[in-house]
Amino acid sequence: MNFRIPAPGLAFAAALSLLPVLRAVDIVAHRGASHDAPENTLAAQKLAWEQGADAVETDIHLTRDGKIVACHDQSTKRTTGRDARIADLTLAELRKLDAGSWKAAWFAGEKLPTLDEQIRLTPPGERLLVEIKVGPEIVPELARCLARNGANEQNITIISFNFDALLEVRKRLPRLPTLWLVGYRRPEAADTAPPPPSVDDMIRRATDAGLTGLDLQHNWPLTPADTRKIREAGLQLHVWTVDDPAVARHWIALGAASITTNRPGWLRDQLK
Repeated sequence: MNFRIPAPGLAFAAALSLLPVLRAVDIVAHRGASHDAPENTLAAQKLAWEQGADAVETDIHLTRDGKIVACHDQSTKRTTGRDARIADLTLAELRKLDAGSWKAAWFAGEKLPTLDEQIRLTPPGERLLVEIKVGPEIVPELARCLARNGANEQNITIISFNFDALLEVRKRLPRLPTLWLVGYRRPEAADTAPPPPSVDDMIRRATDAGLTGLDLQHNWPLTPADTRKIREAGLQLHVWTVDDPAVARHWIALGAASITTNRPGWLRDQLK
């Protein structure tokens, strides 16, 4: 990042204090390099590693025959054109779908990958953030998948909005890092969604469950005092999904451990 040199004093000290944080933050590729390649495909994952991502985020569902496949939505319509629920199809049926053409013609033939394939594609020393999009019922097969691929806490972090799923991961796979995804709806919003929990409530629930940290939507109005509470509770702070360098800098200053973005290579360049 380019810094304007301020006058000596507290402002200068504050600017200097930000430098180590900027070097430490991890860039997480949201559904792979999903700005440039079809989301949640091996093509997007490969491109994310090529763009220098520190980790790749993926979304997992359970098929009708009990296998784990990567896709964000419950339905395959948006990314494959077939209007069907993943839970109603077998893995073999899902593998016949084209998950690439919607993005660009040259991605035709990309398949919905299995988590096994995504783990095997992850380079040594790199990490997958695996978002459970369903409930606790996926955890037994998740445990088997990790075991047969030799994956563990060194290269897998589990994230989810589903708190019960995170509790089941803590029970069956207690060594895995676990992050609670929490969105933010402004109190004045017109929709009927429930209001977001308070920072104190998030901290209490996460610490009681033994979670590793919080993964918050980028529009959370956190204050430095809030982030200090989170840190003092022994929790990590992560943020999603950020494609604006100014927003990224704001969260870096707050002490976020990682920033999830659709544009990992581009965002890293903007932050230099």
